Amino acid sequence: MSRGGGKGPSLKDKLDGNELDLSLCDLNEVPVRELAALPKATILDLSCNNLISLPSDFCSLMHLVKLDLSKNRLQQLPLDFGRLVNLQHLDLLNNRLVTLPVSFAQLKNLKWLDLKDNPLDPVLAKVAGDCLDEKQCKQAAVKVLQHMKAIQSEQDRQRQRKLQAEREMEKKREAEQRAKEAQERELRKREKAEEKERRRREYDAQKAAKQEMEKKTKKEAVQARKPASSSRPPQPPRHKHSWSRSVLRVLLFVLLCVLCTLAACKLTELQRQPLCVSVNTLYEDVLAALQNHKTLQNMLQQNSQQ
Repeated sequence: MSRGGGKGPSLKDKLDGNELDLSLCDLNEVPVRELAALPKATILDLSCNNLISLPSDFCSLMHLVKLDLSKNRLQQLPLDFGRLVNLQHLDLLNNRLVTLPVSFAQLKNLKWLDLKDNPLDPVLAKVAGDCLDEKQCKQAAVKVLQHMKAIQSEQDRQRQRKLQAEREMEKKREAEQRAKEAQERELRKREKAEEKERRRREYDAQKAAKQEMEKKTKKEAVQARKPASSSRPPQPPRHKHSWSRSVLRVLLFVLLCVLCTLAACKLTELQRQPLCVSVNTLYEDVLAALQNHKTLQNMLQQNSQQ
């Protein structure tokens, strides 16, 4: 046991039943190892010492039922102080505490609490109130536990909201990542399709050029096999054929006009007109000449037969 740098008597010598009195021992630190070896010491008095803080392993003394830390210089309690779940009586009078750890809410068996003469946070000081008698100290224990439980619940909700926000942010990042990957896949797919289409156009262009070249080569080969134009027989001029057709058309037109005139002069009242009289006379003369020509042909044919 440390005492201002020296060692004092054994803790067992100070043990009286289940009470261990280490007050007024000028302690700078708590002998946790020795205390852990005395599980029967459920009542521990560390008042009136020079303790500035409690070691983290102090909270392993879960057998403690009553603890007196009054009149020290404690500035804070360990964060896991709530592990002392069997603690029923706690005296923190005249220290330098401003706040209590959130784990304080886990001291579900705490029935008595004294926080007087500490520079407490105003809200905590108002909740704790005075501890001038047994009733007030018991009320302080109940109210402080309720207050710390509320703080713990709020912190739990904040952690839950933070965790939920982180999850949503993670989901959002994952969704954005998936969207980005999908966009990249679509871009690669489009680029691949464009590249394929470009290669197809190049292939079609090359094929068309090859076919055009083959046609040109075949044409040149055919032209090379044909005889020279000077050895070809002369072709009859086409304009003569066209001229003969034109003459035939004119003759047919004249014949048609003659027939129409003759019909008009023979069948209509125009036959008394001078022109029609001349036309009819000419027609009769031509007809008589043809008949005489036919008679002459018959006579000549008969003479030849004789």
